[in-house]
Amino acid sequence: PEGIGDGLRTKINVNLGISGDSVDYCREMEKVKMAIEFGAEAIMDLSNYGKTQEFREKLIEYSPAMIGTVPMYDAIGYLEKDLMDIKAKDFLDVVLAHAKAGVDFVTIHAGINKRTVSLFKEDKRRLNIVSRGGSLLFAWMEMTGNENPFYEYYDELLEILREYDVTISLGDAMRPGCLDDSTDAGQITELIELGLLTKRAWEKDVQVMIEGPGHMAMNEIAANMQIEKRLCHGAPFYVLGPLVTDIAPGYDHITSAIGGAIAATHGANFLCYVTPAEHLRLPDLSDVREGIIASKIAAHAADIANGIPGSRDRDNDMADARQKLDWEGMFKIAIDGKKAREYFESIPPEDQHSCSMCGKMCAVRTTNKILNGEVVQLKVES
Repeated sequence: PEGIGDGLRTKINVNLGISGDSVDYCREMEKVKMAIEFGAEAIMDLSNYGKTQEFREKLIEYSPAMIGTVPMYDAIGYLEKDLMDIKAKDFLDVVLAHAKAGVDFVTIHAGINKRTVSLFKEDKRRLNIVSRGGSLLFAWMEMTGNENPFYEYYDELLEILREYDVTISLGDAMRPGCLDDSTDAGQITELIELGLLTKRAWEKDVQVMIEGPGHMAMNEIAANMQIEKRLCHGAPFYVLGPLVTDIAPGYDHITSAIGGAIAATHGANFLCYVTPAEHLRLPDLSDVREGIIASKIAAHAADIANGIPGSRDRDNDMADARQKLDWEGMFKIAIDGKKAREYFESIPPEDQHSCSMCGKMCAVRTTNKILNGEVVQLKVES
């Protein structure tokens, strides 16, 4: 188990799962192993194709990390019905199946109700709805004319989650998918609804997280964190990014890490990783690795800024190793020691105590020699 909330270390989540274009269970399990190797505290199975129960059960059995799911993604495969043919309470059956399997938390988009949809339509967006679960519920509501079943039958949903001790992660169906849509009426209206749903969950003894944006300019992030904490009564905030620019496909692990570090410094508690493949394809193992490391860096940087006890210890150890020019020590301390070693060894230095960037002009080497009473000699003998 892991604690998520104010005063604790910032945690990260890794998304993976089967899609219709990539049905390779072995490859997804390799991603699981990588997530565990790099210390991800949570893994979400976002499988949305076929019968996902077998993969989910293997994941729960294998992984020491918290496991989350989005039952809405699984509805069509589990129920063997097309979207329009699913009845309102059928959705609860999918949640029940996930809860019985032993997941730790589920994302439920209960805040997109008729009020939220009405404002979304009135206050037009540049990029509309980019949440997969949110878009499916929006489509179901529009095609059937019914209220969001997770909102309409919220009390029954909470009974399931309470019985199986599953945390509800209240999904943000109206999260902004581009900078121009951030902090708009749809996003804030849904957040108000999520605040009301948070209180109802707590009254039923169900733990709650709130999911957040999304795409957002850096100067809006701090205010958005404060708004969430105020409207949702201090509930832990779980953010996807925020991605601070829209023009970097292939590099969105960087845009996300920038936003995540700012968000976690101002109140976010849980970061969902983003990989270089975001907006482009299902991530491969290399993408997953890059996404995890970027997210871990953002979380760690925020913990330092927030004064979390012990958060600077590893950085101090790295500084000590660098002062001693202890390369093996540096590789052991580094967040990705394998990559650090590969870079160092790719251009072997002439002087074993320095790297190929500075060689004998290494600032640390020079200072150490002077402080030790040694002579610094830089001239190359001909």
